[in-house]
Amino acid sequence: MAKYIIKRIGMGLLVLLGVVTITFFISRVLPSSPEMKWAGQRATPEQLQAARVELGLDKPLYVQYINYLGQLLHGNLGTSLNTKKPVTQELGEYIPATLELVIIAFILALLVSVPLGIYSAKKKDRLLDHFGRLFSIGAVSLPTFWVALFLQLIFYKALTLLPLGGQLSVTSMLFAERPNITGFLLLDCLLTGNMGMLFDALQHYILPCVTIMMYPIGVISRMTRSAMLEILNEDYIQAGRSYGLSETKVLWKYATKNSLGTMASNITMCFGTTLMNTFLIEAIFSWPGIGSYISSSVTSLDFPAIIGVTIFGAVCYTVLNLLADVIIALDPRVRL
Repeated sequence: MAKYIIKRIGMGLLVLLGVVTITFFISRVLPSSPEMKWAGQRATPEQLQAARVELGLDKPLYVQYINYLGQLLHGNLGTSLNTKKPVTQELGEYIPATLELVIIAFILALLVSVPLGIYSAKKKDRLLDHFGRLFSIGAVSLPTFWVALFLQLIFYKALTLLPLGGQLSVTSMLFAERPNITGFLLLDCLLTGNMGMLFDALQHYILPCVTIMMYPIGVISRMTRSAMLEILNEDYIQAGRSYGLSETKVLWKYATKNSLGTMASNITMCFGTTLMNTFLIEAIFSWPGIGSYISSSVTSLDFPAIIGVTIFGAVCYTVLNLLADVIIALDPRVRL
């Protein structure tokens, strides 16, 4: 088991190295002027040359690449060309808002998709199964930006029940200081006992959470249904029923347990996809997360920030993939 995990970690590191290499050289090949962004639009030729030296752009490309790898080994993702702040520090400010939103939405999606997939398999070709398949296909097919705009139109414009976007209302930010203990707003409100701000934040979380939930509900429910259909036809399931075991016990204790390997790999990969798809949703809902950060970075060609977010996404995928491999390997029937 340890040898298997070490091998998977090594493969993950190779993937990260490939991502870093590709993004680094693409950022250097694209036509841009990082020294002008660093020194300012009205910089003199002497100031531009000094900026090139400061950024290390005067060195050969392979030397720049080696230096960047050395910085990465020390946890340094470079310095933003726009704000002159370390990219690592800025990611630390934006990541909590994104992670909190995605984790809450994904947990709610699991609570809906897993039972939907299980009971769709149990009620194969019946009304519940038809509804589950129709809903899952629709959830995957609908563009997330369209869902976000549609929810805003209904619940903000027409019904005026929920806020349009943002993480907090203007009133909450004016009359109360936002707690900053862990960086996760809802958790910080609970820790400080600020129930008024917590209730206001929960209202702002509803629409983006529902939008994010659509894709994982569709994918996971379909995958769960497919895995359960194979298992429910196995001999040991029929034997359990013949022994007089309750259908609930057969379904949840035996069938679901034996589908956890397939479900785990699908769930972990779906979480990574959901995390990356959140960027567009954050832009629509004016969410103060990585989505707004990468949007401003792309429009201004802030390459250190773009590479930093790309590496963050690659690390998330690698860790999730490793987690899925470990969960699957816990099954004694799997040969490592």
